[in-house]
Amino acid sequence: MEAILRNPTTADWITLILFSSILFMVLAKNLFYSRFLNFIILPFNNKYIFMYNKKDKLFNWFNIFITGFQILNLSLFLFFINEVFFTPVEKHAVETYGAILLGLIVFLMLKLFFQLSNGFIFNSKSTISEIVFKKLSYLNYSGIIMLLANLALNFIFPGSKTVVFTSILLILLINIMGWATALRNHQNFIASNFMYFILYLCALEIAPIILIGSYLLERSL
Repeated sequence: MEAILRNPTTADWITLILFSSILFMVLAKNLFYSRFLNFIILPFNNKYIFMYNKKDKLFNWFNIFITGFQILNLSLFLFFINEVFFTPVEKHAVETYGAILLGLIVFLMLKLFFQLSNGFIFNSKSTISEIVFKKLSYLNYSGIIMLLANLALNFIFPGSKTVVFTSILLILLINIMGWATALRNHQNFIASNFMYFILYLCALEIAPIILIGSYLLERSL
């Protein structure tokens, strides 16, 4: 019998990123099963928010796993957007993704720092922490949409603008729900600190979107 040489195939780096993100989700599910069940129905039932916004709000292992899941998928989704609409990268794809991931982590950490600092400065740490928790919960949930989009863009519909636009719409809808929930539950606090809220909104929410949008617009021209 003649021997046949088989070269073992290695998973590409995108598959490894997807697998790592799913691993974070699996860990969250297995270690915090009841909390995960409440989280997975978040857009349809606010039970998760009511149960966990008063205790272990931000810094706990469940949030760390779910946030890690979201960050990996968001950075990969941004990488695909860059490939679909701007400059496809092949030679330095891993470096490009790494730069996006690092930039996203730094941006989110700075944003969280400034948000919590505002709460400390204006003596409203608990309320600000609750608002951040609600927004972060919906952002983390939208990581599920990002995962599905990344799977589709990598394995099924590579380069599909329809997948990108549909995913962006769903992500926006989920996060708008998070904003609406936070505003509705804290409308008295916001009304009594309206000027500070406007400053916070312009500096930490609107300004980053305008800067990123301007950068993307310049690249598309």
